[in-house]
This record gives sequence, structure tokens and C-alpha cells, in this order.
Amino acid sequence: MRYFAFIIVLLGAIHFPASAERIKDVTAVEGVRNNQLVGYGLVVGLPGTGEKSSFTEQSFKAMLSSFGITLPANLKPKIKNVAAVAVHADLPPFIKPGQTIDVTVSSIGSALSLRGGTLIQTFLKGVDGNVYAIAQGSLVVSGLGAEGADGSKVLVNTPTVGRVPNGAIVERSVASPFNQGDHITFNLHRPDFSTAKALSDTINDLVGPNTATAMDAASVKVLAPRDPAQRVAYLATLENLEFEPADNSAKIIVNSRTGTIVIGKNVTLEPAAITHGGLTVTIAEQQNVNQPNPLAGGQTVVTEQSIIDVARDDTRAFVFDPGASLDDLVRAINEVGAAPGDLMAILEALKEAGAISGQLIVI
Repeated sequence: MRYFAFIIVLLGAIHFPASAERIKDVTAVEGVRNNQLVGYGLVVGLPGTGEKSSFTEQSFKAMLSSFGITLPANLKPKIKNVAAVAVHADLPPFIKPGQTIDVTVSSIGSALSLRGGTLIQTFLKGVDGNVYAIAQGSLVVSGLGAEGADGSKVLVNTPTVGRVPNGAIVERSVASPFNQGDHITFNLHRPDFSTAKALSDTINDLVGPNTATAMDAASVKVLAPRDPAQRVAYLATLENLEFEPADNSAKIIVNSRTGTIVIGKNVTLEPAAITHGGLTVTIAEQQNVNQPNPLAGGQTVVTEQSIIDVARDDTRAFVFDPGASLDDLVRAINEVGAAPGDLMAILEALKEAGAISGQLIVI
């Protein structure tokens, strides 16, 4: 028999006053974002934990040919200290040529470990195919792997992935639309019409009417000066303004894998009744030995006897008045004594009956 431990997180069981948020914490400025870079390269200097594959050999020969060294066509180098890797990084906004960024290096072949290796010059390209950075350097690998002669293995973390801190030099910057046009746009991390209106009202109260306009549930467009220095100072002031975002919509989130249930504070109940009863069926097998009559000349035999026991727990019903709160729901579930497996069924049944005002989401 399996037992599942369910965790219920109650948002709103304890009522806290609404807290103000800074604009910079709940929004992002349109056009100010990272750009993904990716490249293919080789890690050399591995202590016998590299790989021998066709594309690794091809890459190794291509690297040698770039230095004027040509290997015979029929020669297949036996290399175990080289690994083919994928290199990726994020190019932050406003970063300039000559600055450095961190890179992540991942084995794409059968290499056992990248520990102790060095990434040789690798071009990092953007989605447009242009080279934006060049990576090179010694890897920092937190993983560790060991294998015995009998095939037993010990693996700690992931030894085939490493990082090169400040391992890439930026060669090309990405043009940003930040200084273009007469507006800047704040995009909400969590779209909500009420929050967008509150955000625009806060900016208008400080700067003046019609300065900010809520375009939809996610975007607020704000008039801004064209001069770059003035625009930076202007945005520095706006992004530190505090306002109160609207409450989130009523939701119940159920994670069936981990047993976590999160109930939002705005969840309420309509008039409803919950009846919970438990039926326990126990089946046991018992062996009986039957002895024959000594005068009958029979044989001793073993027979199987099944014992079935059915027990029904007391059934209890709970009735909720209109506008019952989250606390009422949780208290009733606790009083019913619902098993973890029954808790989700109760919530789903209430939702199907239209007795829960929130949205039930199972992940």
C-alpha cells in the first residue's frame, strides 16, 4: 500500500495588508532583454576522459588544418583527451565589445568527463548567424565520476557540463530600441488589466495626465524624452515608483506528482454540501488442514479459505452557506478527515458542481 503526503499551502488563511511593489520588480522594459548565443567547439587536455567519434576526429583535423597542419587522409588519430562540446551563453542588453560574459560548456558526444579540460577558441553566434562573442578558457566542472573494473560507477552531479567564468569576449553589440521613439513600454511579468491600470495611474499621478497609457493587460506605454541621458534618468525615477498590483484571480493549483495543493486567498464557496464516507474491504487467505476419517481410508488435504471483511466508516456531511471562505473549506476538509487521495476528488467535485469560485488547475 502506498501512502502519499499532501501539502496544502493556504494563501489568504492569514490576511496580510496589500504590499506595494516597485515597477522594476513586476515589469520589464520592452526591448531590453538578453540574446542567446551558441557555438560548437573542442575541449582539450582531458585526462583520458574524452571521446573517439567521427565528428570529433573531423573537428580535430579541421583545427589542425587551420594551423597549417595536414594529416594523411588514411590516418585516424586515436585521441582520448579531446571532446566535442556545445557552448552557449546569454548576451546581456547594452553590453559593449571588449566586455566578458560567462559561458556554459556541454559535451555532445560520449566523453566521460570534462574535468581538467580547456575550451579552445569557439565562435558564439546569434540567431542571425553573426558572431557576437569568442569563448576560450579553462573549465570549472563541479561533477565527478568514477568507474570500477567490475562496471560499478559513482556519479556526483554532472561531470560532462562545465562553465568558463568570463570565458567569452564580446566582439559585437546588439542594437537596442531603448533610445528610439518617443515612448518606452513596460511589460508586466503577470498580465492583469487591473494591475496595468494601477501602473498607468501611478505614473500619471507623478508626471502628469496622459503620460502613461495602458495598452492591454500586459503593456503600459509611457511618454519619454528623446535625449539618452534624460531618458536614463527618467526611467531610473519611474522604475522605483511603488504601487499596489491587483490581486491575482482565484485559483487552486494541484500538483498530483508531489501532492502539493495551493489555494489562493480569493477562492470562495457557493452553497454546497460535502459527504465523505470510507469503505474498507479486507481480504485474507487462510489455509485449513482437513483430516479424513481413519476408517474411511481418505487422505489429508489442505484447503484454502477466504475471509472477507467489509467496514464502513461513519458518513458525515457538511453544508456551506453562500460566500463561505477558504478557511471554511480547509476546516471542513480537516473535520471530514479526507485521505490524501480523496482531497483532490473533493475539490474536483466541488468545481464540477459550480461550488468553487476559483479556477482548478492540475499540473
